Amino acid sequence: MRKIVFGVLCALIVSAAPVLAAPSVHGSTGQINNPSADVLQEGRFAFGYYHLDGGAAGVFNVTVLPKLELGVAGFRYDGASANKTYVNAKWSLVSESILTPGVAIGVEDIAAERERSYYAVASKALPFGFRIHAGVGSGRFDGMFASLEKTISPISVVSGNDTFPATTLIAEFDGRNMNYGARISVVPGLKVDAGWRDHATYFGITYSR
Repeated sequence: MRKIVFGVLCALIVSAAPVLAAPSVHGSTGQINNPSADVLQEGRFAFGYYHLDGGAAGVFNVTVLPKLELGVAGFRYDGASANKTYVNAKWSLVSESILTPGVAIGVEDIAAERERSYYAVASKALPFGFRIHAGVGSGRFDGMFASLEKTISPISVVSGNDTFPATTLIAEFDGRNMNYGARISVVPGLKVDAGWRDHATYFGITYSR
């Protein structure tokens, strides 16, 4: 009986794990503003575009060494003086397993175009499609930050082949504000994001492979 219960719990936890990391608005793989402990697998890359209040951000990440992710986020606003380009780096210290969280350290805006920010973050999948992220950081993180995700698996809408795409609902505290969003997996690697960030709506599209 114990083996059966353990097997069911393992299946639930594994099914909650992310399929492929996606870049956040600030470039590093993560949720909306927050980074996660995930890094792209070796030889993988990701890029995306986010439409923001009064501007936009283009992001790109790539793994150059095992567990080391480098990226860039270019912010362009209506006022050219506000335009910034962030260079980011994230190193995975511990990979997530069934029983233990993943842990990573990183730095955003290395060149201090606006505010260099160091952080450490842990991520762990939970049963029933939930996943939690929590960390501490300097700069824009202003101390503690945390995120909660809930993934809704594809289900039949009516009948036949009609399905609702896998969707992840996100609620996060980025150290200063509460943000809310949804990330929809259109096809493998391609995701569409939309929600409420920094007191304004946003939407974006990212691709990872």
